Amino acid sequence: MIAKGIPWWLFLVPIFSVISLVLSIVINNSQPLLFIMGIGLFILSFPLFLFFRDPVRRPASGLVSPADGKVMFVEKNEELGIWHIAIFMSPLNVHVNRAPLAGRVVKIDHIKGGFKPAFNKESEHNERVITVLATRIGKVKIIQIAGIVARRIVPYITERQRLLKGEKIGMIRFGSRVDLYLPSDKLIPEIVPGQKVRAGIDTIGILAD
Repeated sequence: MIAKGIPWWLFLVPIFSVISLVLSIVINNSQPLLFIMGIGLFILSFPLFLFFRDPVRRPASGLVSPADGKVMFVEKNEELGIWHIAIFMSPLNVHVNRAPLAGRVVKIDHIKGGFKPAFNKESEHNERVITVLATRIGKVKIIQIAGIVARRIVPYITERQRLLKGEKIGMIRFGSRVDLYLPSDKLIPEIVPGQKVRAGIDTIGILAD
């Protein structure tokens, strides 16, 4: 299944591949460069479409991961009473992000910023989309962060919309980073830095209510 929000130009790659191969056959292969280009574009189309795959998933119990990728850190801010969880998405991960819990969309903010590498601490000030959900454990903040390559965040949802746990909320093209802010007195994290997780189907925390 292909993700919603795939760039239109991506479909030109296999189209030009077929055109090049057909032309190379029609003109009796007198232009080998056409054949080579057709094969090259055909091979290139596989990783490009792999980047935009959107597999069907069933949500797990507890708090589920909002993104595919590797856990960067799990930090507790005692003063603010929140957990801050960051997940790094590589270009090889599924780029569709999902709601970690069921809830109502309270607010969506698109904030302009830079394009630092997503694995840097400074990437928190990058171009980002902040979604606030009202859930059974209180307000949950999801931040989709653009990176040095991923410069487009495609939202799927609108304010006041009600979401199911694991429902798709948007996509970051070519991967980047997703951060979660959650009430610390309502959650027991079940992940550690370096752990690989999958959006919607991996439990990353147990609800303490």
